[in-house]
Amino acid sequence: MRTPAFFDEAPSIIVHDALAQTLGAAQDGMLEYRYIDAVKLAGHSCPTVAGAWLMTRAALARLYPGEAPRRGEVRVELREPQDAGVVGVVASVATLVTGAAGVGGFKGLAGRHSRRNLLAFDVPMHGEMRFTRLDNGHSVEVSHQLEAVPRPAVLMAQMQAALVPRADHVQREAFAKVWQDWVRTILVEHANDPALITMEN
Repeated sequence: MRTPAFFDEAPSIIVHDALAQTLGAAQDGMLEYRYIDAVKLAGHSCPTVAGAWLMTRAALARLYPGEAPRRGEVRVELREPQDAGVVGVVASVATLVTGAAGVGGFKGLAGRHSRRNLLAFDVPMHGEMRFTRLDNGHSVEVSHQLEAVPRPAVLMAQMQAALVPRADHVQREAFAKVWQDWVRTILVEHANDPALITMEN
């Protein structure tokens, strides 16, 4: 699988999953998620996937300072309905990392490790997403401000050229490069930019 080199530069997210430990999937329960995992899940790499990745990373770091976040022990809520815009994509990235799922999620073992009903949509809040620890109730709302990393000036023209039926591989590759350069700027150069990822308790 050939992917842009910057995928390996994007910050990873390390979590502890007690279920994975119990079932022997990870002996110590530690799981490392990388941006490529989100790309495989979504089927593409874009500013939305990158933004969801960084929002999830930032929220978990705020909720679990100095320790590994506890996968399966976090509730995730989103302000918009599930079928609005790119909300479903954002939620899927958060689910990947946190394990939080809707009614179809894992029901648990012996009353423990349930991931069901930990994901909700259309919840009133100021931010885009709210992450809440189940053990202590601490929560954080997070949003991403994409205007903090403006899209390249040539992007729209190259997109239009690449999407017409008669576009050739040169036009398609030129667009793809500019598109992924934008994503790289978001993920690598602005990974810790408070103007891009905003949080409030």
